[in-house]
Amino acid sequence: MIESELKIPVGDLDTVRRRLAGAGADPLGPAEREVNLLFDTADRQLAEAGRVLRIRRVGDDAIATFKGPATWQGAVKQRLEIELGVASDGAAAELFGALGFTPWLRYEKDRESWTLGEVRIDLDHTPIGDFVELEGPVEGLEEAALALGLDPSRAVAESYVGLWLRHRDEHPEAGRDMVFAE
Repeated sequence: MIESELKIPVGDLDTVRRRLAGAGADPLGPAEREVNLLFDTADRQLAEAGRVLRIRRVGDDAIATFKGPATWQGAVKQRLEIELGVASDGAAAELFGALGFTPWLRYEKDRESWTLGEVRIDLDHTPIGDFVELEGPVEGLEEAALALGLDPSRAVAESYVGLWLRHRDEHPEAGRDMVFAE
């Protein structure tokens, strides 16, 4: 499947949440902590090619994901995304290891998801700030962003990993992984 998304930094998720409710969006449930573990070869062949291999754990559920290189249609990022549920994040990590991939970065976020028509809207609280991700048909993403008072031109190109790596460059005291201090 081709994933199409806008990722927009915001200063206040509560305001977006109120706008979602006012626009008639449907919440998909409470916010949940996502723990993501990225895998690559020792020489970072996947990252160099713009690809991602990830295991995401949310509660007791785990999903293995491959993402291809990104392309752009205006401010909208598009890329191949293949996801499959796995019975165990540990078993998936063992499988990736047997194939020559090792974990190299962990990142966390608290995600609350909504739907507005055909667009899924994720409110993401991360250790480096808050973001709204809009995912769905390309033609509906900017319209949905504007309906929520968000400026599509402020969408960031980087993934959370890219944002974290830039943050680490600017803040050498930051740890290796993008995790909440608890």
